[in-house]
Amino acid sequence: MSGLDNMELSPPPSCIKAEYETLFTTDSLLFLHELISTFDEEVDQVLNLRVSRKAHLDLSGDLPSFLESSSHIRRDPAWRVLPVPPRLQRRHVDIGDLAPCDTQRFIQALQSPAQGIQVDFDDGNCPTYYNQIKGLHNVFKVVHNQFPNAPHISQAPVLMLRPRAWNMVEHNMMVGGKEAPGPLFDFGLLMFHCGDTLFKNKSGPFFYLSKVESFMEARLWNKIFMWTEQKLGLPLGSIKATVLIENVLAAFEMEEILYELREHSAGLNCGIWDYSASFINKFGLRQAFLLPDRSKYVNMEKRFLRSYMQLLVQTCHRRGALATGGMAAPLLPEDRDAQRTVMAAVSRLKLMEIQAGVDGFMVYDLGLIEPMQKLFQLHTEGDNQLHKLLEDVAVTPEDLLSMPSGGVTLYGLKYNIAVGVLFINAWLSGKGHFFYRGQVEDSATAEISRSQVWQWIRHKTELEDDSRVVSRRLVTDLCKELLMELLMELGTGHHSDRDKQRLLTAADMFLEVVLKRDFPEFITTYLNQDHTFLSSQNTGQAEAPGGEIPRPKL
Repeated sequence: MSGLDNMELSPPPSCIKAEYETLFTTDSLLFLHELISTFDEEVDQVLNLRVSRKAHLDLSGDLPSFLESSSHIRRDPAWRVLPVPPRLQRRHVDIGDLAPCDTQRFIQALQSPAQGIQVDFDDGNCPTYYNQIKGLHNVFKVVHNQFPNAPHISQAPVLMLRPRAWNMVEHNMMVGGKEAPGPLFDFGLLMFHCGDTLFKNKSGPFFYLSKVESFMEARLWNKIFMWTEQKLGLPLGSIKATVLIENVLAAFEMEEILYELREHSAGLNCGIWDYSASFINKFGLRQAFLLPDRSKYVNMEKRFLRSYMQLLVQTCHRRGALATGGMAAPLLPEDRDAQRTVMAAVSRLKLMEIQAGVDGFMVYDLGLIEPMQKLFQLHTEGDNQLHKLLEDVAVTPEDLLSMPSGGVTLYGLKYNIAVGVLFINAWLSGKGHFFYRGQVEDSATAEISRSQVWQWIRHKTELEDDSRVVSRRLVTDLCKELLMELLMELGTGHHSDRDKQRLLTAADMFLEVVLKRDFPEFITTYLNQDHTFLSSQNTGQAEAPGGEIPRPKL
């Protein structure tokens, strides 16, 4: 059976046929087929390894520690990652959560003074077929200089391309009778169409790798990179990737992850919310790992998060790799006084990261780019902080696993419910992020929000305010209250019955997720496999205006 006979691809939404035909040529499909067929079995193996490790943790009650089997890698002081190209040496401020299907914001980002752009097919993007095709095609246009008002790719901020994580599949492509792994679909098309041009312009190809949980997953990515370089005639080490350490198990394997990717590494990145949610994912059934209210008791100054950042910076710098921090989510308000307050709060937190030794971080609001670049110029010298080795820091497993003290507030519970419901509502309208109370919210904040609500119900946690227990009834009642408030807001504007119907459906789906007996591993996987989301795409509502919203079940 030839490659194309063994492959099925859904036709495109009618409004993006030209983009579809540019991307899905006979040659690109043959390349995708070979890439996916070559690595599909190993993708299943790393996903099965996740399941088996989780089962072992649950059955044994063990806690993670630094691996004995790879201690020789950690003890060997000699090895280093290959130096990154000149355009990656200075990573001070990247723009985060940029869904590339948003053409207008993409062009604004390209015109900005940022060092880089996180071109996000993952946390900040909703993976409808329309969004994937539009986003991939927009990257193609940027790389091939087809936007007249955008700078040449060699002069623009570098594109840090973030394909979907291993937990996501592409429903619209079947290879060998199976849905294609989402990250291979994204990575394959980006490399086939853009890899060579990016390399020739000394501007890539550079990637972010999301939700890597072990050095085995880093090893798989390294194999994929070497295979791709060989197929496309690129020199070994052309592809560079920053691994996001978003999982507590990966925090114990940072040196091994760098070692596996030593020819392709652009360093490691630390962020707060996916990482915090991973504690509930891996240890949420254990009372000792009850995570308190994130709005009051969880921040980068807490021991478990401070230790994680210190270990990440120390590990990267001793191996010659760059260490980057998370994204500043606040939006700058128009009011001058309010703007000064937000700027002061962001500057305080980001200065703490700079002083911890990070080489860069992300912002969402383009107005924060230059103030944060000035913060780096004031408090550091040169392009990066690789000279900061943190030799006096010694992080232990106990440091990484120490839960902060604190309880649960009614405000924090309501905030988490609102973020969870509104994220699902955004997904049902084809958006991967939304704005709430002066901040951008994406799948990372939705992940921690719904995880905390699930855990607080499971452990019958008492509210600090009035000793009420977090229960199904309380969460359902608060969900109804939130809906009344949101529906009243919708009633005051130009909103259709469709908008109201979608919100009711989102609330139903949120309650489903937080009341499940078994913790759904990722909210994005759960939504991506859900009939309601899939049928919302089929009706066209998640890709363009119009179409029926599935009725809420409750």
